[in-house]
Amino acid sequence: MSDLNTQAVARYKNNFLREVEERVEEGNMVKMCMQCGVCAGSCPFGPHWQHSPQKIFMMIRAGKREEVLSSDSMWMCTSCYNCIVRCPRKLPITHIMHGLANYAHRLNLAAKGQPTRDVARLFWNNLMKTGRINELTFSLGLYFKDGFIQGIKNSLAMQAAGLGLLKAKRLNPMEIFGGHKCKEKSGIHRMIAKAREIEDRRRGLA
Repeated sequence: MSDLNTQAVARYKNNFLREVEERVEEGNMVKMCMQCGVCAGSCPFGPHWQHSPQKIFMMIRAGKREEVLSSDSMWMCTSCYNCIVRCPRKLPITHIMHGLANYAHRLNLAAKGQPTRDVARLFWNNLMKTGRINELTFSLGLYFKDGFIQGIKNSLAMQAAGLGLLKAKRLNPMEIFGGHKCKEKSGIHRMIAKAREIEDRRRGLA
């Protein structure tokens, strides 16, 4: 159990709803859900949810902390915003779902091996190295994240897409040596660190 999670458990004890209200983006709106199910019916991934949004909100109010934060449902959201558009109470459901995913990640409680989380982490780590995405190293990291043999299989399966990117000059083999970079990388790092500091302080995660 991470230190941040231990602190959260000690602070909120059995009041998971208050924890979400204070520490999750737009979490204060969870209590406004009237359990109509329109969000689940509007979602393109509706049949594939482990827990649909209104079930997640119900579980939060029921204090099912571990079940919610370890669920992969929040990571299924594609940000299509159908749920927000159709919600009778105009709840910011998309923002809450992303907020829950981020919070679970920060507490190290997110479902392990969740594809969306893995891709997001690869993307972020790649971006932070130079301030810009290196398409080649990002693609290689994605293909080989499950080992060398699987990486070869993934690369062969995607060779047509790779050749298309090369022809369109969207992929440069020379980027393996570093690729394009932002001129003021340290400035970008400072900006992101400050933004995280402000957000963590606002959410009580500092």
